[in-house]
Amino acid sequence: MQANNIVDVTTQNFQQVLIEQSRERLVIIDFWADWCEPCKQLMPTLEAIANKYPDDVLLAKLNCDEQQELAMQFGVRSLPTVAFFKDGQPVDSFAGVKSQSDIEAMLEPHLPSPSDDLIQQAQAKLAEQDNDAAYTLAKQAYDVDSTNLAAKKVLIAAAIAMGRLEQAQQLLQSISLADQDADYQQLKARVELAEQAADSPELRALVEQADQQPDDIELQLQVAAKLHEAQRAEEALERLFALLQKDRSNDTVKKSLIDLLQALPDGDPLAATYRRRLYSMMY
Repeated sequence: MQANNIVDVTTQNFQQVLIEQSRERLVIIDFWADWCEPCKQLMPTLEAIANKYPDDVLLAKLNCDEQQELAMQFGVRSLPTVAFFKDGQPVDSFAGVKSQSDIEAMLEPHLPSPSDDLIQQAQAKLAEQDNDAAYTLAKQAYDVDSTNLAAKKVLIAAAIAMGRLEQAQQLLQSISLADQDADYQQLKARVELAEQAADSPELRALVEQADQQPDDIELQLQVAAKLHEAQRAEEALERLFALLQKDRSNDTVKKSLIDLLQALPDGDPLAATYRRRLYSMMY
């Protein structure tokens, strides 16, 4: 009994397999014939791959003796021949017998990456304006595969939403010129707007006042809270740490610092960095 993702291709279903199915997952077409011994060697390998990737791969077996017209349409010249189709288009092929590892290496660029599901979840959370969850998921996706441009872009978007503008800028700068598309330009513009919004005249004046009165603890706490509200968490943390370094017994400062750290989303590198600093300072 064939698995659900293994089908025989005929003139009746080949369009549905190649066009519709290849929009949902990678279609592997195996051109074979009953008299072809290498075909019989290769088929178990292809079936093993189909069983290994049940959600991402469809194995379509085309018997060239029974479906000669289709084989001619595809221009098959030798057997076995294997072609990969994605979104209705051929993306790769090979002739002859290959090992499972060699075939899987050819498949890898066309299969979903481990971070794709995390990226989709992060995008959904951003759409819901659940920025904490979006940032956590986006950071996980980026940590899984930092070369994935989509993971990098969704982390930039989440960083902007969380006010991690320095991180967003660093990630933007790491995108190559060839990849600076419309999405990149939009993200860049959003960073610039967020930077302007985070630097209101009122907050700037309050920060200047606090800088002139470094020993006014209430003022420093007020500024830290305002910085946090403006999504400038790192500046708020630095200000609270400066207070704690002056007086490690000040429970009000310590509580404000711990509250701010707990407010950071899971996976935020700021949280790990400043928790280590707090631990080393207190213990």
